[in-house]
Amino acid sequence: MEARVVRISIAPVKSLGLVHPEHVDLRSDGVQGDRRFWLVDADGRLFNNKRNGPMTAIRPSWDEGTRQLSLGFPDGSVVSGTVELGEPVAAELYGLPHPSHRVIGPWEEAISASVGRPLTLLWSDRQATDRGAGGGTVSLVSRGSLERLREEAGVDAPIDGRRFRMMFEIDGVAPHAEDEWIGETVELGAARIVVNGDVGRCVVTSHDPDRGVADLDTLGTLALYRREGRTEPLPFGVYGAVTTPGRVRVGDPVAVPAR
Repeated sequence: MEARVVRISIAPVKSLGLVHPEHVDLRSDGVQGDRRFWLVDADGRLFNNKRNGPMTAIRPSWDEGTRQLSLGFPDGSVVSGTVELGEPVAAELYGLPHPSHRVIGPWEEAISASVGRPLTLLWSDRQATDRGAGGGTVSLVSRGSLERLREEAGVDAPIDGRRFRMMFEIDGVAPHAEDEWIGETVELGAARIVVNGDVGRCVVTSHDPDRGVADLDTLGTLALYRREGRTEPLPFGVYGAVTTPGRVRVGDPVAVPAR
């Protein structure tokens, strides 16, 4: 079976719902518009779905060219408009300075009402990816790995890869084959990436990806059979950086390193 891309996922607003385009253009900084927005609390700390799982039920639609942002909320309401930028904000993301701007518009108030606390919506000048500063603008996981996790967890239903919030989901390789790609170049469609490390997992992966409520002990399962990774503990999937920009479509082949 030839390895292929079977799903693409990006998050226009960090920690809110994922969107699944049929193709993306990989650039040196990843996918334009991925993690374009992020949220901080009154103390300036990142507010994400570790702190509020159900916020993932807010569904974004974002057009990077027109700057049209729409958010659909669980109660059926929709808040839409054209994004305007306010003053620069001296923000930090994971302990590092992260140039951002305050977003002017109705979304901040609507998100705050939905999660039940005041939040500030920020525009990330360089996209708020988790491992962006460490060579991690792209991520991928295989369906073989998802199937192995299902077996180890002892559950009947397939495990939805969306709970891991990876950019690319691929099929056609052995479970955890992606671990062996660290330090190697992988071709995805017309693009190439270098795989820089494995992705250590957090409690968000235990959440149902639609409701944001814990329903699977992913961390306990990983601790039993994958406690230590090459670069991070409790690894599942890998991250990397773009070396050759290009378009990647659902269905594109994935050229893995020869072993």
